[in-house]
Amino acid sequence: MPGRTIVVGDIHGCYDELIALLDKAGFGQDDRVVSVGDLIAKGPKNREVLQLFMTDPRFKTVIGNHDLALRRKWSGEKVKLKYAQKVTHKELKSKKEIYVSFFNRLPFTIDLGTHLVVHAGLRPEVELYSQTTCDMTLLRTLGKNRESQDGTPWYDVYDGDKVVLFGHWPAPEPRIGRKAIGLDTGCVYGYNLTAYIIEEDRFVSVKAKRVYDES
Repeated sequence: MPGRTIVVGDIHGCYDELIALLDKAGFGQDDRVVSVGDLIAKGPKNREVLQLFMTDPRFKTVIGNHDLALRRKWSGEKVKLKYAQKVTHKELKSKKEIYVSFFNRLPFTIDLGTHLVVHAGLRPEVELYSQTTCDMTLLRTLGKNRESQDGTPWYDVYDGDKVVLFGHWPAPEPRIGRKAIGLDTGCVYGYNLTAYIIEEDRFVSVKAKRVYDES
């Protein structure tokens, strides 16, 4: 029996919940895990999450906006880090060369055949090769400010060939669009860590152990 593809919402350093989620999903040797990005920042176990994704070939991820911010910082760019990113920078900087090498290899999208994984979103009716870095890591709505929560969500309009699996915009339940599914259910804020198993067309969730970030 071929393995399954388990696509996981924003982890944000919530390693314990990730392991509990995979246990609940019955994660097996032939299965693979794909993250929608933001492996780090805000949560308690960033090192453990990174170590898992860096060493186990069954684990893949796209790059999220928090991952990208630290990659830019560690690559020498002048970046103004947010508070949670500064905390994570201090936690990880002793091994930043290893981590930036890992982040440098991360793609902005992962094509799973019937599904496409991206951190934040895709502009409707824009070819994939023309999507911008900011759209793929920050997009929420289709107004002038892509990060605004007010306006038309991109996934309400998007109608591409593949179902897009994304994160970035936390909600109590998965966000369901025409051809898109949002998997960030706010684990780091005390809610849930959620995965979507493609071959079984089902969600699996576990409750956060506690509130890690109150913002």
